[in-house]
Amino acid sequence: MNWKRTISLSVTALVMVLMILDTEMAFYAANEGIDICLRTIIPSLFPFFFLSGIINSALIGVNSHFLRPLSRLCRIPVGAESLMILGLTGGYPVGANATYTAYVSGSMSRRSAQRMIAFCNNAGPAFVFGILSPLFENRLACWTLWGIHICTAILVAVLLPGAETETCIETKNNSANVTQFLQMAIRNTATVCGWVILFRIVMGFLDRWFLWLLPKEIQILLCGLLELSNGCISLSGIVSDGLRFVLATVFLAFGGVCVAMQTASVIGDLSTKSYLLGKGMQTALSLLFAGIMQNFLFPAGTVHLPFFLYMPGIFVLSLPILKKTVAFPAKIRYNKENSPE
Repeated sequence: MNWKRTISLSVTALVMVLMILDTEMAFYAANEGIDICLRTIIPSLFPFFFLSGIINSALIGVNSHFLRPLSRLCRIPVGAESLMILGLTGGYPVGANATYTAYVSGSMSRRSAQRMIAFCNNAGPAFVFGILSPLFENRLACWTLWGIHICTAILVAVLLPGAETETCIETKNNSANVTQFLQMAIRNTATVCGWVILFRIVMGFLDRWFLWLLPKEIQILLCGLLELSNGCISLSGIVSDGLRFVLATVFLAFGGVCVAMQTASVIGDLSTKSYLLGKGMQTALSLLFAGIMQNFLFPAGTVHLPFFLYMPGIFVLSLPILKKTVAFPAKIRYNKENSPE
């Protein structure tokens, strides 16, 4: 038995023991997770899962001249612009699922699909304005949050290496009927809800057994990094408008471990490495822009962040300059004759 399986079994056994010792907490947390799914996840995601299947089948591979600037800016295959639009408006993980569907249907290559899931998977406006708007008296705050979220996703597309020159093709598999789209939407929504409920149970146990030892701000930060919905809801416990705004921006950009698991569940055999790289870049840029914008939105409630927190975002923005100015040595092939030994 390898060490990964040993750790997995140990963690599973520990969780089962905790559930036996504290059944009441498990039931309470599960009910909270179900409530979140009924009030937030299903209303905001199910329609987009269904409509994204129809839109994707109708537009993928279609060469629309008015969308050509988007493909050039983001350096994505011509005909894949609909995936970018769904990724910016559909909500987690609609964009990733639409990209995987295009890949499976044969409309785009594996390389293009893996690059696009790095920035075509974002929080939707329904979630942003539905969950976060009650947290800010300034109405511009939510618009700024969503603006930063969209702009940083596009920036990741611009900065991420591996531009493709291919063109998406329209295939026969794109002509699925409405019933198939409905079945896929139900299946994907159920998968997302399952992860949300599971992570709510985990958060319930962590909060009961460990998190109460930490400062409130750290508790909320860990909660948001683990699960997006609960993290955003818990932001109401932060007094500072500026800190609340910065954390909300980071939560939206990163998506949380729960969203990462949701994404992994809907992208089949595509690798999650490029997705995690894209989310890391987007989080760094979002932190940089949120730290700047909070000064204009909340002059009285601005939180002064240490300069080192801005460094990852500055580094990401400087990648194109570094690529042009730094000469990287080419790979050298060695053999027995030129080996130093």
